[in-house]
Amino acid sequence: MARAGLLPATLTLLAGGVLAQALPLLLGPWLARLYSPQEFGVYHLFAAVAANLAVVACARYEFALPLVRDEAQAVALRRLCLWLLAAVVVLCALIGVAWALVQAQAFPLWLPAAVGALGLLSLATLWATREQRFAALAASRVLQHGGGALAQAGAGLAQMGVHGLIAAPVAAAVAATAVLRLPTVAGAVERASGPPPGLREVARRHRDFPLLNTPHAFLGALQDTLSVALVTAYLGAAAAGAWGLALRYLKAPATLVGGALSQALYPRLAASGEGATAQGRAVVRQAMLTLAALATPLVVALWLWGPPLFAWAFGEPWRPAGELARSLALYIGVHFVASPLGVVTLAWRAQAWALKLALLGQVAFVAALAAGLHLGGLTGAGWVVSGVTAVYFGWYFWCLATWPTDPAPVPAAPSAAGEGAA
Repeated sequence: MARAGLLPATLTLLAGGVLAQALPLLLGPWLARLYSPQEFGVYHLFAAVAANLAVVACARYEFALPLVRDEAQAVALRRLCLWLLAAVVVLCALIGVAWALVQAQAFPLWLPAAVGALGLLSLATLWATREQRFAALAASRVLQHGGGALAQAGAGLAQMGVHGLIAAPVAAAVAATAVLRLPTVAGAVERASGPPPGLREVARRHRDFPLLNTPHAFLGALQDTLSVALVTAYLGAAAAGAWGLALRYLKAPATLVGGALSQALYPRLAASGEGATAQGRAVVRQAMLTLAALATPLVVALWLWGPPLFAWAFGEPWRPAGELARSLALYIGVHFVASPLGVVTLAWRAQAWALKLALLGQVAFVAALAAGLHLGGLTGAGWVVSGVTAVYFGWYFWCLATWPTDPAPVPAAPSAAGEGAA
């Protein structure tokens, strides 16, 4: 596999990310007028549940692909992921039927399709990351995010309601997967030096990913699910729609820059060898400083102009979402820096450490949200969440910046780590 430099790879992915995010951001005000806040609230709850299941649908074995050098083992890993994904999709079909019966609505029946599409896309993305096919990764992001937003607009014009909001991103994920996986799988089979190992052998060899990274990822996604559920329970579906819309825009910069940087950063850190190295730690420090410099103007802009910006873009009824944006500004800033750094502990084989701190951060986030909702509604929740997560992520950044280069990757001071509050 040819190695690409971090900067060219990041710029390639960033270019695709700009196109991918431009359409959803530009179409957002129109979508907010095509769909009601209640419809957005239902959609955000469904999307959170689907993402919660999809993020662990392959038991995170796909994240071992960039670390694997042997083509035969990579083919075996891919086959293992597909079997696991098939089992999860069947389970999701049962969950969707039960959910539909409880809700007396049909939208939960989309669950197996959504989880299957997102799971396949994750597998295809990590396969392409292993191959360092950054142009294809950029194109897939454009299809997934930009194409999904366009399809949602078309569904809105057709008055498809919640079903349109759900079906559009599912179709876009399928299209993005087709771009990534078809050219590379055949090539890997041809390059394999021998028959792939058995599924049990490859599952045992990479068991750290399901044992340590799967609960980490599942609980991280569960945080989003619980957040939407809490807002819905306290303030109703319309408030959940405002929460989801605000976070969609506030997290767009992290999705854009963080996604591109993490896909370029992971193979570079993995190539430096087991555990942390002095060179790898220097790369991580540089990435954190660059991200912090980019995040600071965003935080200041939200503090100064959050409410009027949201009122101007989405209409006066959405001004409360702007108040929420102002109160969440500090959280958005630290999340922007942390978003691409989740791959660091994967490359440094520090998943146990990452899981422990992630659990702490997720509990703190949900508790802060609940306390803020109780004390001051959406805006109060934003201020409490910002204060708590600033302390949490500050500790996380310090740990990564001072990470020991000893092959044993667990530092003595903290008892936990991870990307945490997502």
